[in-house]
Amino acid sequence: MQSSTYAAVKGNAAFAFQRRSFFSNLVSRSATTTTGIRFKPLHSSASKAMGAKLARAENGIHSLSSVKARSGRAQASSGGGGGDEEEAMPLRSEGKSSGTVLPFVGVACLGAILFGYHLGVVNGALEYLAKDLGIADNAVLQGWIVSALLAGATVGSFTGGALADKFGRTRTFQLDAIPLAVGAFLCATAQSVQTMIVGRLLAGVGIGISSAIVPLYISEISPTEIRGALGSVNQLFICIGILAALIAGLPLAANPLWWRTMFGVAVIPSVLLAIGMGFSPESPRWLVQQGKLTQAEKAIKTLYGKEKVVELVRDLSNSGQGTSEPEAGWFDLFSSRYWKVVSVGAALFLFQQLAGINAVVYYSTSVFRSAGIESDVAASALVGASNVFGTAVASSLMDKMGRKSLLLTSFGGMALSMLLLSLSFTWKALAAYSGTLAVVGTVLYVLSFSLGAGPVPALLLPEIFASRIRAKAVALSLGMHWISNFVIGLYFLSVVTKFGISSVYLGFAGVCVLAVMYIAGNVVETKGRSLEEIELALTSGA
Repeated sequence: MQSSTYAAVKGNAAFAFQRRSFFSNLVSRSATTTTGIRFKPLHSSASKAMGAKLARAENGIHSLSSVKARSGRAQASSGGGGGDEEEAMPLRSEGKSSGTVLPFVGVACLGAILFGYHLGVVNGALEYLAKDLGIADNAVLQGWIVSALLAGATVGSFTGGALADKFGRTRTFQLDAIPLAVGAFLCATAQSVQTMIVGRLLAGVGIGISSAIVPLYISEISPTEIRGALGSVNQLFICIGILAALIAGLPLAANPLWWRTMFGVAVIPSVLLAIGMGFSPESPRWLVQQGKLTQAEKAIKTLYGKEKVVELVRDLSNSGQGTSEPEAGWFDLFSSRYWKVVSVGAALFLFQQLAGINAVVYYSTSVFRSAGIESDVAASALVGASNVFGTAVASSLMDKMGRKSLLLTSFGGMALSMLLLSLSFTWKALAAYSGTLAVVGTVLYVLSFSLGAGPVPALLLPEIFASRIRAKAVALSLGMHWISNFVIGLYFLSVVTKFGISSVYLGFAGVCVLAVMYIAGNVVETKGRSLEEIELALTSGA
């Protein structure tokens, strides 16, 4: 994600500030969410052997029971702990496929759009709904309306993993549509603050679940060679959702009651998400893991074409995804077997939050005003455009440069940008150019963030987690994201008041440097590698 970091600062700061400008940058903050993806194509064997397998497939021999486990299995030993037996054979298929994944990625991205929209919709609507509900002078209740979404998202992110493991990915999407639609409806029809907060809580639960299952589902159905690009689409659609919320607020000046329509319109994509998932194939990985082989074959045929069925089912089975080993519990994530890789996921989101995106966006308006840009809309538009542009570039580079390279480049650029911002506020020799340098530093920071720190963590996590723990580990990491988001937003202004914004920026630069060091030593490159290959590399200590 998500990431959804921007919302936290404004939501929680409302407890201390009563100015509307406090909330004006909420949308831009939300754009930092996060959000990731993956799947892998199959590797073809020698042409004769492949021809024999396809011939058997044409004769109707599709059952996994006829497939023998291959001999090459590696004993996992992650960080000295016990390990899974994983098949080294990559799931890679050469040649064109008669199936397609793009329509189903598009359906899943409705969840990403709703994620961004619910984060951003309150930005323009807050002033008007506050007047309508009689809380125009109550900053605390306004803060609760903003922050209730984050509280709900924290609950939803932890719930999403368990639901995805129990009911499957597509059914979880359909269940997720319920709080998304009901929450939007309650907000649109609210006649009291209590109803509004309940609606925001439900919508928060919905986007929390979406933050976990959108990257999970897309990554599990995406071919290896375009998994990175499709993973970045998740973040891009979050930005689109935020932009849609900004556009939806344009009629507010002429029609103060338009805020109800702004919330109510979110019901439509929620319903479309539920309907669309009714026609979307389940993740073949989850189906094989559940022993639902016939359904897995059908899903593979839809996604990749009938010519890939035998090979894909065989490789999924032999990779260990179809074993009888029970699903991992929450406490298993903290065992020596999995903790090393789980800690990487949690650390990436903590670095994402501690790197200062909230600070940059929160102060962007005042920074732009110092450079002569008086319009809050123009400031938000510039930050938002930088984020969308950077995310689009990241999408094109994800499968060329790789995830780790983009993360290193991103946090390195963020460190330099933070240093420039800090110097622009304190170095007297630069006083004449401080406004211009601050704007340049802000734009460069947002661009750097959107190149890696924003989109990569949500893409990388489903790739590095073993199939047995994937859903719960993604949910745990995203739960840490939402919790840190909320806590940082709660205490951020107090820290700024005590130490000053320049010192805080310098501290953020230090965090970015630490992130570069951590990523260089602990994150593996996943570009062009199947999920099974990645899992084997991690569990074998490669």
